[in-house]
Amino acid sequence: MSSFFIKTKTNPALAKKGKHTSVIKRKNDGDPGGKNKIRAKKPNSKYNEEISSDSETESPIEPKKRQSKEDVEYEETPQEKKLRLAKLYLEQLKAEEENKVEEEAFETDLIAGRLQEEVLEQKGKLQRPIAKDIVPPDASEIRLLRGHKLPITCLVISSDDKFIFSAAKDCSIIKWNIESGKKLHTIPGGRKGTEDRHVGHTAHILCMAISSDGKYLATGDMNKLIMIWEAETCKHLYKFTGHKGPVSGLSFRKGTHDLYSASHDRSVKVWNVDENAYVETLFGHQDAITGLDSLSRECCVTAGGRDRTVRVWKIAEESQLVFHGHEGSIDCIQLINEEHMITGADDGSISVWSVNKKKPLTTVKQAHGCHGDTGLEQPHWVSSVAALQNSDAVASGSHNSQVQLWKCGQNYRGLERLFSVPVSGFVNSLKFSSSGHFLVAGVGQEHRLGRWWRLKEAKNGIYIIPLKRKPPNPE
Repeated sequence: MSSFFIKTKTNPALAKKGKHTSVIKRKNDGDPGGKNKIRAKKPNSKYNEEISSDSETESPIEPKKRQSKEDVEYEETPQEKKLRLAKLYLEQLKAEEENKVEEEAFETDLIAGRLQEEVLEQKGKLQRPIAKDIVPPDASEIRLLRGHKLPITCLVISSDDKFIFSAAKDCSIIKWNIESGKKLHTIPGGRKGTEDRHVGHTAHILCMAISSDGKYLATGDMNKLIMIWEAETCKHLYKFTGHKGPVSGLSFRKGTHDLYSASHDRSVKVWNVDENAYVETLFGHQDAITGLDSLSRECCVTAGGRDRTVRVWKIAEESQLVFHGHEGSIDCIQLINEEHMITGADDGSISVWSVNKKKPLTTVKQAHGCHGDTGLEQPHWVSSVAALQNSDAVASGSHNSQVQLWKCGQNYRGLERLFSVPVSGFVNSLKFSSSGHFLVAGVGQEHRLGRWWRLKEAKNGIYIIPLKRKPPNPE
């Protein structure tokens, strides 16, 4: 009885520490010197005798169970630890995967869409519907860059949309920074007769091209010369001679340094700029070639002026396809994608073509209206065309003080007028930026190929026209 009552009076603080006392007790059993026993009695010597006499019977039962549980919980084997960590890692992965399911599905769709676009682009069938979202710019948003003394004849934009290179009838070339609108380099033109000592052009520059990697700039002039420049520094590298007439069209094959040139001598020549070498000449046009363009395929397209033909040249096969459609001189040409192109003529018409059809897919007559006395109206000549690659947006320029934007119909069958941008003068060159965020127009008081008219009120300069998009509809 006495032991029962003693137990109920046990200090609760010590009861909680039963585990430790039992461990100590067991250690004491194997301790012949009894040193630990003395140390264990120190904290509460008042109750120690009673507790030790009772806990002798309890210690083999309860604390052992607790100890075994702790052994299971904390003293796991290396294999069990590996297994537990592996399970934990798998659970984390599962949670992360569940969170990323939507993102991954979205990314997969993006990648699939990108691959599909690339396949269509290679086939020449890609047509991104962009035109319907383009908003007409305010007149205050259009910037004018002035630097040339005479009418601008041609311009190009670097593929990163940072620089514009422009050339004019004053024989000079200027490199512009698009963001700041400042001149970075000027290659001055020389006077006639100074060809031997002047580095640069001494005759009207009619055309220019920049390689897709932005390394080389090529310019062609009325003196039958092609000059090659380092685009970054505007340093003169080579001079190509061989054409027997003014050089009227230049284009680098996309992704290479192969250069195609066209001339009033009715020939197309192929050059390798890396090797500073002439490759071959192709003949076929019956009149002076007025324009040339190319993309990544080993072929180029040309406009044949008064022979009223458009030709697709297959360089490797040394063959050509001939297309008829315009009633006047075809003065400008641009590829929309690998299989479609747009042309403009001096009969005032614009046509869209497919390389698989001999006739235009669609033609708009009097695209820029007419001028002249009643009964003697003449259409405004279409002096330049541009296309935003692999999209349905195209533009045309004339001397009716307007740049016209158009939307191509499904599969390029049909042209729908979008809006016009007021630009005073002859629009001699038009180029879309690679991103499609702006359109650049090279404008002069005269037509690039002659002096049939002179618009005194016009300014010789470069107009940068922003192309803003409509905000997407919130759904």
